[in-house]
Amino acid sequence: MEKSIPGYIDYAKREFCKAIKCPVQNCLDKEEPGSAGHDDIRKICKEGCMHSTHEFHSWLINAGYLVVRPE
Repeated sequence: MEKSIPGYIDYAKREFCKAIKCPVQNCLDKEEPGSAGHDDIRKICKEGCMHSTHEFHSWLINAGYLVVRPE
């Protein structure tokens, strides 16, 4: 179970995608969650994201996020 750290905010789902104005995210936003179109577009994100983990982690750091784990 994930817990928030007091005084901090958690990363919101697809915040990176929205911040960088990902074209796939823009298409996803136009679809109703749970619809066939939404599921098809979401599959593109899951299986063929055009952005690297390095880009994502760099964005997190630049946006002031901390990556933490429990002991």
